[in-house]
Order: sequence, then C-alpha cells, then structure tokens
Amino acid sequence: MSSSSHLSLQQLGWRPFFQQQINLDEYDTCLFCRVVEQHRSKIVVESDQGQFDIRPSNNADPICVGDWLLINKTTKIIERSLERQSVFQRKSPGSKVDTQLIAANIDHLIIVSSLNQDFNLSRIERYIAVAKDAMVDPIVVLTKADLCENNEEVTNKIHQVQDLDAMMVTLAVNALAYSDLEQLTPYCKLGQTIAFVGSSGVGKSTIVNTLLQTESMKTGSIREDDDKGRHTTTHRALKSLPQGGLLMDTPGIRELQLTECETGVNETFSEIVALAKQCRFSDCSHQTEPGCAVQRSLANGELDPRRFNNFQKLIKEQAFNSATLAERKEKDRNFGKLINAVQNESRLRKKASNDIVVKFQIHF
Repeated sequence: MSSSSHLSLQQLGWRPFFQQQINLDEYDTCLFCRVVEQHRSKIVVESDQGQFDIRPSNNADPICVGDWLLINKTTKIIERSLERQSVFQRKSPGSKVDTQLIAANIDHLIIVSSLNQDFNLSRIERYIAVAKDAMVDPIVVLTKADLCENNEEVTNKIHQVQDLDAMMVTLAVNALAYSDLEQLTPYCKLGQTIAFVGSSGVGKSTIVNTLLQTESMKTGSIREDDDKGRHTTTHRALKSLPQGGLLMDTPGIRELQLTECETGVNETFSEIVALAKQCRFSDCSHQTEPGCAVQRSLANGELDPRRFNNFQKLIKEQAFNSATLAERKEKDRNFGKLINAVQNESRLRKKASNDIVVKFQIHF
C-alpha cells in the first residue's frame, strides 16, 4: 500500500465486528491499524492517518497480516490486538511442534492451482478444509488455461473440482489476461479482503500483478522440466485493489499440515460423514467391519476411493498434529509451573536467610 495517500478505515476493511470491541478511552488514545506487511523483524501497519513500521516486543501475542491492532497515538506502542473474524493457520513446516499463523480477517480464500502437472484434487481438498474451518467461502482459480491443448481438457478439470463441492465457485483463467480475472471482481469490492493460497509457481503472483495492473510482486518463469514456477514472493502483504478491496499474496505453501481442523475436514467431506452415520457400529473404522455403509458405497462405485483415502489421511493428520500440539502445550505449562516453584523456593530461602541475619544482628 502506498503511504502517499491515506486509506479510510472502511477501505482497510473496518466493520461493526471490530468497532464493537473498542471502549470510549481507546477512541481517544489509540489509532486503529491493520497489519499490511509482515517481515522477519518488523510489521507494517496502516491506519486512516497513514502507514508506519512497528517492531513488536518479543513477549507480544502472535501477529499476522490482516490483524487489527490498537496502537497508542503518542508512543506508537501496540496496546492490544482485536479479536479476529477469521484466521488461517497451519502446523509449522518441518519437525517444529507449533502453529504458524498465515492470515487474519479474510473474506474470501482463493485457492490457486494450475491446469498443468500441478493439478491435484487432494491438495485442493486440503485448502478447502482450511477455508471451511475458518468459515470462509473458498474460490478455486485454475491457471494456465491458455497453455492447455484443448478446451475439453479445461472443462474436464473444472468439472472434477466442482464435483468436490457443487456450490463452490470454480474459474479457469489465463493469469496474464485482465479480462479473465474480471470474474473475480465481485469478491474485490470496497472493504473486502481476499487471500491467495496455492503451491509455488501456480501463478498467484501473476494474478496479483494483473489485478493490480502493476509489477508489485516479482514473478519467475516456468521451469521446463516440471512445469513449476520460480516463485519469488518472500513476505505476506496486503495490497489495495482498484476495485476498492484488499488483496493478499502469500509465499508458496508447499507443506500445509492441518491442526485442529476437524470441523473443516468434516464439512469438506460431508457425504462421507453422512455415510459413516449409517454404519452398523458407531466406532466403525470403515475397513472390514460388517454393515459398513462407507465400504458398501465404495464397492458400488458411488464413492471415489481417492476422495475417501484423502479424507482418512486428513482426519488422521489433523488429529495427530492437534494431539502433538496439545501435548507440547501441556509440557510447556508443567515446565512453567516448575520454574515458578523453583523461583518461589529460592525467594523463600533468601527471605529465611535474611531473617536469620537480622536476628543475629539484633542479638549482638
């Protein structure tokens, strides 16, 4: 966002949900700021008074792009963050046991997948589960339509995605053609915030540049050996759209592990959940048990084996990651109690020692 012209709070996405969280004193002493950029050592915030940098303290609550913060007008120190209307998070990549925030207060999550070798229904389902868990409607955009050999290939893949959720908007576009991306206009209106997710190189930054009609994010060419782009976005940022809304681009997410996302997974695979309720046994694992409605549907060809296998994979993954995170939190709590106990014991010993010294001095 440009600091040369100030955006109104409405343009930044301010709405009654956030306004209702403010008390009278805060109206006088605080700026209402939205986090528009996040870097390693600082965040950039925007208010109706302009844009400036903030370096959060080490003990501050986790902050992500899209958050609303109350910042003291005089000291420019963060007073507090407001409750989020929606938040996207994932298990931190690698072996680290933690949750990583991705974006907050998003209205529409646009899932980008290319129509080349990157096209993967199971990956799309993963993103849909994250969107539904955050109570945000997903929109699937299939890129590189101009590189497909024929329209039949494009139509077939659109139908495959729509079969995942008949009510979900699915678009096929040439990311370089602004006329194609005008299909996204209804989701880019004043006060609305859209976010993009998808693997590296599928065209997210190209869509950003085309919608903004600028080279705001660098993009790389396609590697010929595997059809994957050289994605060069290095930080998350909100950008002001000509249509009045805000747009967020995120670095490529190659590893999106689910945590505490059971509701989103169940909603994404609602037909399997409905079938499971028809099984003879309430604890049916849907493998070899008699009277299993899921296995019967698989045998009849009514349920896609790929979809069922992905459902089981995502349910197990989110359950394992959630349990691991809960175990880590419990260990941290116990360790904190141990530290407090040691510190209290140390203070008591020091006090007892001081009391002995005082008594000794009085005696002599």
